[in-house]
Amino acid sequence: MIELDNRDANTPLSDLGREQSVSLGRWFAGLDEGSQPQVLLCSPFVRAQQTCAAIAAAIHADPDEVVVDERLREKEFGVLDRYTVAGIRAKFPELAEQRALVGKFYFRPPGGESWCDVILRLRSVVEVLRRDYVGQRVVIVGHQVIVNCFRYLLECMDEATILKIDRDGDVPNCASTEYGFVGSGEDARFSLIRANYVAPMESTGVPVTEAPDNPAGPK
Repeated sequence: MIELDNRDANTPLSDLGREQSVSLGRWFAGLDEGSQPQVLLCSPFVRAQQTCAAIAAAIHADPDEVVVDERLREKEFGVLDRYTVAGIRAKFPELAEQRALVGKFYFRPPGGESWCDVILRLRSVVEVLRRDYVGQRVVIVGHQVIVNCFRYLLECMDEATILKIDRDGDVPNCASTEYGFVGSGEDARFSLIRANYVAPMESTGVPVTEAPDNPAGPK
């Protein structure tokens, strides 16, 4: 079991995390005025709010206008919270066996969520974006599973595709995954522009961390 001084939702950024957040904010501030964020949404977890605050400060946005949305929170791990994979096998062998059989996409630990549950709550976020932020540049600060579940939704993926992306590597801390309209006129299509973009940190010499966003449990 991973020991934490407080609950995961209250875990702040590390010193390196703060450096990475500042670098990301400076990168956004360096974009031309027509490319800078107009709307900031973030998870209620402390580390996500701190990251979003760094972006807001860099682009001189009103911090009171940052939208904190509980639907962007980290995946709920339930009784498996803070257990490593080895810890789950030792403490909850039946759950470990069920997870291996069902797969992480559908497996829901007692008191927790499956990836499908996360996707369900994010579907309503997508609808809010379509309704309230048409034509605006929106930045969403979330967590690794949130990033991948948004990719599943926005790129119309299937289970196998998104789980392969997840297996291929973690989402680096403060990396940017960007979507926009590619093409012009009737040929314009909403598309992925780039995923897990870490140049904002590399350009300032800040180390890139690819450890899991939430070390307190299995993804």
